[in-house]
Amino acid sequence: MSWLWTTQDMITAMAGRPFGSLPEGITGIAIDSRTIQPGEAFFAIKGDRVDGHDYASMAMANGAALLVVSEARLPALGRLTVPMIVVEDVLVALGKLGLAARARSRAQIIAVTGSVGKTTTKEMLRRVLAPSGKVHASVASFNNHWGVPLTLARMPLDTYFGVFEVGMNHPDEIRPLVKMIEPHVAVITTIAPAHLGNFKSIKEIATAKAEIFEGVVPGGHAVLNRDNDQFNFLDRTAQACGIQHIHSFGQHAKADFRMAEFNGGDQSSTLWITIDGETHEVAIGAPGRHIAENALAALGVARIVGADMRSAIAALATLQAEKGRGRRHKLSIGHGSLTVIDESYNANPTSMRAAIALLASSVPTGSGRRIAVLGDMLEMGDYSQKVHTDLAGPLLAAGIEHVWLAGPEMLALKESLPESVSVVHRAQTDELIDHVLNSVAVGDVLMVKSSLGLGFGKIIAALLDKFPPFADTQREF
Repeated sequence: MSWLWTTQDMITAMAGRPFGSLPEGITGIAIDSRTIQPGEAFFAIKGDRVDGHDYASMAMANGAALLVVSEARLPALGRLTVPMIVVEDVLVALGKLGLAARARSRAQIIAVTGSVGKTTTKEMLRRVLAPSGKVHASVASFNNHWGVPLTLARMPLDTYFGVFEVGMNHPDEIRPLVKMIEPHVAVITTIAPAHLGNFKSIKEIATAKAEIFEGVVPGGHAVLNRDNDQFNFLDRTAQACGIQHIHSFGQHAKADFRMAEFNGGDQSSTLWITIDGETHEVAIGAPGRHIAENALAALGVARIVGADMRSAIAALATLQAEKGRGRRHKLSIGHGSLTVIDESYNANPTSMRAAIALLASSVPTGSGRRIAVLGDMLEMGDYSQKVHTDLAGPLLAAGIEHVWLAGPEMLALKESLPESVSVVHRAQTDELIDHVLNSVAVGDVLMVKSSLGLGFGKIIAALLDKFPPFADTQREF
């Protein structure tokens, strides 16, 4: 049996004490009792809303090999017969195990942050590095104070490349996480006005993102967006942190990984990237210029860590947009189809503009319409009215004539759009769902985007529930 961890190594790393008859080792780590697999350890983390200790029985019933629990909650768990490792604080213990995983690993470690494109770039790295060695990468957007240590603790000993996403919405969040990760390569995708309500300026956001440089190992690398206005600041900050190898990507003439040309379609795109004086054609299986920019960063990292570049480039041809991040659905309606672009995961001014550009590049069929279905961008603070109003320009420039909105902040956009644009506004997401379901028509292309807190994923779910997938063999007329 190949163990992720032996129980003795876990006890040593976490300074825990065994309770009951422990197995020799575990095959994985889970923090959700519903998804735990037989042979895995269940860490009973106490979160803001739920306490994992309350689900210990369910974890045991679903096959947990052992539980990691806190000393204070042990008396209440005494009736359980499952083996346990008892610690003072379960989340702290998970962090210690993560540090032990990093200490024992010989993998090349990459950390990715940025205001936009973190998860997409992380998933691209998973894909482009896989032909060159075993990749371990964050699940979904596990990029916070529990997601990072969990991802570290789950990293197998034989990992060749470790890819970690690091998020933040306040200063001093990235610093402790990157010091756990200790990356060989730190990537900042871009700096944009996200979480503006928690910062006074874009410069403050850049400063918080630059905390990622503090954990880079000696001799490590930084990869920065040369087209971003904060590039010079980030470059200086990386140097001040002792990083000697600083690389850049973008259209800029001096970018190390340069976009020589881009040809975008509504289903895929083609990028020509120049690296080391050679230009390579890159077919990308997902549309959007912003996706191609993420590909520049991913291929740049592949070059830095010595991956096989031919295989890395080829891997992007089968890329598909992630759920909530541009995934497309072609659905049957009447005697034809409609297209739904799912951008429902999150939103800030930069990603909104990218999504609007994606909608603009999409081609409706017949008399179909391009429809922007937009919800509030949250955490904008005093900037909220301005950033919502400012979306009118990109929508008009893109020729979007149908805009369906939800949320109080989107009233500012409604009021700034001219009468030539057909605008529908609803106070709540649930109220907009009925309008969407009853108003879509054959040939339409809908792009659905909002901050996560608006719950626009419910609009996507409702569309998928009402309209079945359109089969390629079906005839439209």
